[in-house]
Amino acid sequence: MSTLRQDPTTRQWAILAPKRGDRPHKPLEVPRPELPELDASCPFCPGNEGQTPPELLRDPPGDGDWLVRVVPNLYGALSGGDSVERGGTPMFREMPGVGSHEVVVESPRHNDRIDEMSQEHVGRVIHVWRQRYRDLIRQPHIRAVVIFKNFGALAGTSLTHPHSQVVGTPVFLPRLIRRLDVATRYFDDNGACVYDDVITAEQSAKVRVVGECGRFIAFEPFAAGSPFETWIAPSFHQGSFEDLADEEIDDFACILTKTLTAIRTACGDPDFNLVMYSAPINGHEVVFHWHVKILPKLATPAGFEIGSAMSINTVPPEDAAAALRDAITAWSGSRAR
Repeated sequence: MSTLRQDPTTRQWAILAPKRGDRPHKPLEVPRPELPELDASCPFCPGNEGQTPPELLRDPPGDGDWLVRVVPNLYGALSGGDSVERGGTPMFREMPGVGSHEVVVESPRHNDRIDEMSQEHVGRVIHVWRQRYRDLIRQPHIRAVVIFKNFGALAGTSLTHPHSQVVGTPVFLPRLIRRLDVATRYFDDNGACVYDDVITAEQSAKVRVVGECGRFIAFEPFAAGSPFETWIAPSFHQGSFEDLADEEIDDFACILTKTLTAIRTACGDPDFNLVMYSAPINGHEVVFHWHVKILPKLATPAGFEIGSAMSINTVPPEDAAAALRDAITAWSGSRAR
């Protein structure tokens, strides 16, 4: 029997309908061609640095070999300037498209993947994410910073070289506004962060926890909106990603690597979107809690979802968590041999 579950962080309902997974349909197929270590035509490969805009950051710094680079997106959605003056009339409001849109080239190897990188290398990527987040969120015309990764064509990527993106916007994000509003009301009613309470409840229930590394946890949310939707968050309160300490990066890299490997193993190597939510620096750090969402592209929203803004999930999050835990156990066992 179908059930409706409510996400306490958004107050939105999701339909859990496992029976719909039995409908006759052709599963999404994700061809994964073998890639070379170096592609002479790829602008992100070593030797082709001149094909990108001038870099903003290089790790390690200097003129030698690099492991991670940050460059402006050649086709950025937002760029340049700092004027946030609105124009037009209330019915036709507009403003300049100022902000920032950057690409984080995660590895010099064209055929690398973040779930195949060493934990140290993933830590370097996270360190670069944090640095760009800090640099952008402190600019006076930036209201929010989004870090995201599109993996595969179904997730919207246009280049196969491993990369993620960082966008700084001059306006608050609609989905973040909703989450901040719910979190603020919850804090006002209960004197606690709703995300802290969710994480504590999931740790107590255990059934939806995928794994933990140090002080970081991965879990399937109770009201997951899509199959194998997975959250990663600090298990201690931390409102903004910019506050991530150096000594916490390794634990974050550990749980991120484990989780992506588990999703790849359990779900048949799907395309996915990874998005980070973080409190802007305007006092919301107390009520909010930064976290990452990983959304494998295992289903396509159809008319009902688009028309209602209510999702239908055919895989119970408890089953998804069990499958991911089994995948982590198998992966850990293969590494030990």
